[in-house]
Amino acid sequence: MTDNIPLQPVRRPKRHDNKNRNGCCPWSRCCGLGELRPRTVWLGHPEKREQRYPRNVINNQKYNFFTFLPGVLFNQFKYFFNLYFLLLACSQFVNELRLGALYTYWVPLGVVLLITILREAVDEIRCYLRDKEVNSQIYSKLSTRGTAKVKSSGIQVGDLIIVEKNQRVPADMIFLRTSERNGSCFLRTDQLDGETDWKLRLPVACTQRLPTAADLLQIRSYVYAEEPNIDIHNFIGTFTREDGDHPVNESLSIENTLWASTVIASGTVVGVVIYTGRELRSVMNTSNPRNKVGLFDLEVNCLTKILFGALVMVSMVMVALQHFAGRWYLQILRFLLLLSHIVPISLRVNLDMGKMVFSWMIKKDSKIPGTVVRASTIPEQLGRISYLLTDKTGTLTQNEMVFRRLHLGTVAYGMDSMDEVQSHVFSAYTQPAHDLPASRAPGATKVRKTISSRVHEAVKAIALVHNVTPVYESNGVTDQAEAEQHYEDTCRVYQASSPDEVSLVQWTESVGLTLVGRDQSSIQLRTPTGQILNFTILQIFPFTYESKRMGIIVRDESNGEITFYMKGADVVMAGIVQYNDWLEEECGNMAREGLRVLVVSKKSLTEEQYQDFEARYVQAKLSVHDRSLKVATVIESLEMEMELLCLTGVEDQLQTDVRPTLEILRNAGIKVWMLTGDKLETATCTAKNAHLITRSQDIHVFRPVTSRGEAHLELNAFRRKHDCALVISGDSLEVCLKYYEYEFMELACQCPAVVCCRCAPTQKAQIVRLLQERTGKLTCAVGDGGNDVSMIQEADCGVGVEGKEGKQASLAADFSVTQFKHLGRLLMVHGRNSYKRSAALSQFVIHRSLCISTMQTVFSSVFYFASVPLYQGFLIIGYSTIYTMFPVFSLVLDKDVKSEVAMLYPELYKDLLKGRPLSYKTFLIWVLISIYQGSILMYGALLLFDSEFVHVVAISFTSLILTELLMVALTIQTWHWLMIVAELLSLACYIASLVFLHEFIDVYFITTVSFLWKVTVITLVSCLPLYILKYLRRRFSPPSYSKLTT
Repeated sequence: MTDNIPLQPVRRPKRHDNKNRNGCCPWSRCCGLGELRPRTVWLGHPEKREQRYPRNVINNQKYNFFTFLPGVLFNQFKYFFNLYFLLLACSQFVNELRLGALYTYWVPLGVVLLITILREAVDEIRCYLRDKEVNSQIYSKLSTRGTAKVKSSGIQVGDLIIVEKNQRVPADMIFLRTSERNGSCFLRTDQLDGETDWKLRLPVACTQRLPTAADLLQIRSYVYAEEPNIDIHNFIGTFTREDGDHPVNESLSIENTLWASTVIASGTVVGVVIYTGRELRSVMNTSNPRNKVGLFDLEVNCLTKILFGALVMVSMVMVALQHFAGRWYLQILRFLLLLSHIVPISLRVNLDMGKMVFSWMIKKDSKIPGTVVRASTIPEQLGRISYLLTDKTGTLTQNEMVFRRLHLGTVAYGMDSMDEVQSHVFSAYTQPAHDLPASRAPGATKVRKTISSRVHEAVKAIALVHNVTPVYESNGVTDQAEAEQHYEDTCRVYQASSPDEVSLVQWTESVGLTLVGRDQSSIQLRTPTGQILNFTILQIFPFTYESKRMGIIVRDESNGEITFYMKGADVVMAGIVQYNDWLEEECGNMAREGLRVLVVSKKSLTEEQYQDFEARYVQAKLSVHDRSLKVATVIESLEMEMELLCLTGVEDQLQTDVRPTLEILRNAGIKVWMLTGDKLETATCTAKNAHLITRSQDIHVFRPVTSRGEAHLELNAFRRKHDCALVISGDSLEVCLKYYEYEFMELACQCPAVVCCRCAPTQKAQIVRLLQERTGKLTCAVGDGGNDVSMIQEADCGVGVEGKEGKQASLAADFSVTQFKHLGRLLMVHGRNSYKRSAALSQFVIHRSLCISTMQTVFSSVFYFASVPLYQGFLIIGYSTIYTMFPVFSLVLDKDVKSEVAMLYPELYKDLLKGRPLSYKTFLIWVLISIYQGSILMYGALLLFDSEFVHVVAISFTSLILTELLMVALTIQTWHWLMIVAELLSLACYIASLVFLHEFIDVYFITTVSFLWKVTVITLVSCLPLYILKYLRRRFSPPSYSKLTT
């Protein structure tokens, strides 16, 4: 029967996804999973599939069981640093190159790899457990044996899945049935596209008419679906039923779909699964998780290359001074091994352990509770962010709309005066005009009556012009049918495609006029006296992004009056309403307060006027050519000289402390871009309300462009603006990036703030990628919904906010916070400290290695350039472990200012953006210090020793240990009790170990006064000048933070 399926034209949208998106691996084509093709899906019969489909699993892991070890090792050894030490350790198997015991090279390398493997394993296990939680969610599946429970991961293409209200849709499905009487359901899509508006979805008419859901298995039907693609706003398919006398064909569109990651907002639905796993729309709009490597790690890797170059050069010089005698190439290799400490292997261990400590500190910070570090390899990245890209809904805002203002032109009502509105509405239904008391002065009566009637008209218009439906649910005490019959207030829930609409209807309820019923053809309102007002819906003109307004024509059943109500954005309504002198000014005032402004108007129609309009409207809808244009023209004939009733102001409440947090980020030199899927007006309003765009800044709203010429003109207009915020839509952005990518990014990066609205998930990731490529600066992406995952994974640092939109973003992020305000402390305190501490730690470890390498070089040069080790066996291992490890590593506890000061003066963060804590300049300073101290220690020991060579080892090594301990003390800015313990513990370990080191050190000699004074003199000469220089520098050229701590 499948041969007779009519082939449908399939849209092939331009793909922005990765090349290997088609499959889980490069070999997926071999598995039959590579090619994305249209499909025929038989209802309830997954076994009839014509091709293999991917499993319905969410996988955020970087490795699997088989690729873990090879993958981790490859990621370690692809960097020069670790590859160098691997070759070094392997060289010790060659007898001519062996300089000591094998363990002196293999143990440090093994420890490095073990720590790295354990850290990656912990991260992977955590990721696996998070994915398992999502994949193990239980759903109901219709089968021939009744209803069965199935895990999300066990769902297959063709399964009939039942999804309850407030439950996540587990796979891409075609909507077949709903329990709602009106035959439709609402979807919350904020996880998918970032829009807060609920979407109306319609079931397939043929299956909705079936008596029960079980009948879906009794009919012979199938769905033809287009190939999987990333377009979440369009779908092409057909539904066919073959078991009747005549086959029934229905076209399917986006209105019949239930995409995965959306949430059912009303009723219980049944759908047939058409796409699973990586073929889901939400997954195809998500980039594959990448293994993020911090900029700091790349800089350290670069420094190690410089050190390796120095190692090769010194080795060549040492052999050249021997005039390349004998087997000089072996001598070069021996010197490379002998001086290998120039490139410190302990650097990677210390930095990795430091990152684990920084991650632990973030998690344990009581001032940002609930913060989770999911990528423990990049905490220092938080200290160098230049661009912060944030979502709007649920990240900056709470996604809770509150009615704030009603403005009638001559009078305005705020939150504190709503009782006056309530009394006006009450009086309108309890005191008719002819019953007014005669004792009142005629003038006063007229004014009171005018204001009362105007308030009443405005409230009634707001209660009628919307698409809200009241739904009654049983609350355990009241039966649902009974609640609906008696309009029970406690059981009523409002459903709409926009939270703005709900807030307006909730407000009219609070002032006395309640929406109690609605269906396709009528609306019922309840007055303060309990009377039910019935209105017949004659026409509805829904809101569109082009028209920016919505209208409704209703007939009042009590008197037969026909009224056309309309509300919309002020930019379009200004030309529709009758002339007035206050609309523009008041709209501007309310917008500056961060309120979403709607203009409400009305127009009374006679029966003849309406009949004439209806005839023309029906005729326009029947036309084949230019239908939308003709329909719009007919509607516009009504939209003239309408009576302006009021302005409404609704606020999308911001998250706690969003404004001060954004101000902190701005003062820290971080540019904030807002990327949202929401409407332009809403995004602009929120940006103003959150002070992302300050009151003094101009705003350039990028005109919609569709061609290269239009984009060129608009970019030139934008170029003439200075210091103004940019607001641009996703469609215009795509055109600009297609033709003028470099010019647009150059102009946008100069803006103090950028707002991109109507952004697709892949566009958000594209913007992040372009910022990284064009500026070379670090980016941080913040979001809370599934539509933010691509952006979060693409950014150098991804931060997920756990909120109402679920955990998908926080699970895919590097860092997870519970509130946006925690971002300030995460960057200003933990990011700053992590970066500065990592810089200090890395440079000190390099200094420690260069010191001993300098001593070895001096020793070899004095003894006729012999490639003989100065220190052997345990001395060389103990030097970088138990003797100096604890004090050096205690630098991860150091801090230059208190956390309160770092939050109070975010300008301190700005200094880090230039990368000064770890630069070529600071690196060179530490190299010079190392050469100076290494030379003093070695030459001092050679000058002061008496007779036996073993005394040189004792004097120089003891001086070296003391010098390192004193240098740590010199570097520390704020002492912690653990630092003191580390210093004393290391000194005690060295003294105690001297008893066991008789093979290398003369135990009797170290107890003499001669040994003590020689060690003291050498140590003082190596350290005292540096202490003096540090004092003079702080005295005459103090750093910026020292001014705040004094």
